[in-house]
Amino acid sequence: MGYKSVQLQDILTIQEIYSIHYFEYMCDFSFPGESHDFWEFLCVDKGEVNVFADKKFHVLKKGDIIFHKPNEFHDVKSNGLIAPNLVVMSFSCSSPAMSFFEEKVLKVYEPERLLLAQIIQEAKHAFEGRMDDPYQEELIRNENPRFAGEQLIRLYLEQLLIQLIRRNMVRILPPPMSPTIVKSIKQKADGELFSQIQEYMETHVNEALTIEQICKSNSVGRSQLQKLFRNKSGYGAIEYFSRMKIDLAKRMIREDHYNFTQIADALGFSSIHYFSRQFKRITGMTPSEYSSSIKALSDNPG
Repeated sequence: MGYKSVQLQDILTIQEIYSIHYFEYMCDFSFPGESHDFWEFLCVDKGEVNVFADKKFHVLKKGDIIFHKPNEFHDVKSNGLIAPNLVVMSFSCSSPAMSFFEEKVLKVYEPERLLLAQIIQEAKHAFEGRMDDPYQEELIRNENPRFAGEQLIRLYLEQLLIQLIRRNMVRILPPPMSPTIVKSIKQKADGELFSQIQEYMETHVNEALTIEQICKSNSVGRSQLQKLFRNKSGYGAIEYFSRMKIDLAKRMIREDHYNFTQIADALGFSSIHYFSRQFKRITGMTPSEYSSSIKALSDNPG
């Protein structure tokens, strides 16, 4: 049997990425505006903003996404009442299909929101710097990126654009993904996000992290963070972090290289007394009791 191949067609291809941002702005922020020779979109993750695009005024709310074509002047301002969270990405694409997005404000739904989240997560590993820095004009490659991260960013972004065109061309709502598929994608994304925040906590286990710090550093909302940790661990994020600290303290006690004051300092506790209270609350024993208990002896790897 003689097989014949089919060369796959590329209808829409991203050539270059210029910026990937996730902004948490104050309610009184104002960006004076700019124009450039590549595409850009702004998606409101939370809150509300006012946008001028070629002298046309738009009020964008959660779930709205606006595209700015090359050389289109645009600015964005908060309304003075609501502090917005914004996803902003810019890229080059010479496909004629991009004309679909000119002068349009569209809606994103869960499948698109998941694709945006996946782009942001991959970008954190692919590029250095802060994603909330509005003055960053160049993406610097990370020295130790995830395998094929840049390719995934391109694929996710192309999929995002294709889904938006398909859905809005045929005017089908909700988006054409079954609940089972959406649930599967979301579970995968949640698992990756949970692992990422776990790694972040492990890296900062010597600090006194707050909910706000965890959310900002991982581009996740407070309610989403708490729901994620409740579902995955049964604890809130801060309680999970506290237990992570105490697990490490138990190991340090068993290793017997540090006294309790040194352990408390190393793990970012404000005092030896607070460390002891937290230790007893979680383990049911004081550090001294744990050290001398049969459990400490049985847990000792040596």
